[in-house]
Amino acid sequence: MPDLVVGTDGKARCAWASAPPDYVDYHDGEWGRPIHGDRALFERLVLESFQSGLSWLTILRKRAAFRAAFADFDFAAVAGFAAADVDRLLGDAGIVRNRAKILATIANARATLALVDADGPGALDRLIWSARPNEWVRPVSLADLPARTPESSELARRLKGLGFSFIGPVTAFAAMCAVGVVDAHLVGCHRA
Repeated sequence: MPDLVVGTDGKARCAWASAPPDYVDYHDGEWGRPIHGDRALFERLVLESFQSGLSWLTILRKRAAFRAAFADFDFAAVAGFAAADVDRLLGDAGIVRNRAKILATIANARATLALVDADGPGALDRLIWSARPNEWVRPVSLADLPARTPESSELARRLKGLGFSFIGPVTAFAAMCAVGVVDAHLVGCHRA
């Protein structure tokens, strides 16, 4: 299968994860594995929104800097960020310095905090996992993998209704794949 690559370790992987080592580690150790918890899911939403228009490798390599810059993705702390924090973040070469994405992250932290305050701990987790499709056919090739699904469109709509921004259906689907709501590993991948 052309969309699978066998690594030097003899394991078949989705072709996008064949190199560099950062991708191999992310693919094998994290991508598509079920992730739970409001803070962990807030982090993945932030990273996916920052990735929009960029290479995932860029975000992956800056992940430690993002964690430092955004209070280890403590959404309650990020919700309290003010203009001085925005200026600080715009000057931080360790992250992607995009004003719209930074402001969206702060707004999304506030929306997450409001959601958790209203519906209790695990509210973001429950919302994201409620987007799990009733039926999912594992893709055979990358061509079989959609950019969005009806479920990701609905999740994006619900998030937007709660005050989230910079998370459309495509970003929502990428996040759903990253956190295991959908297992998008190709048939034949050792992680499928």
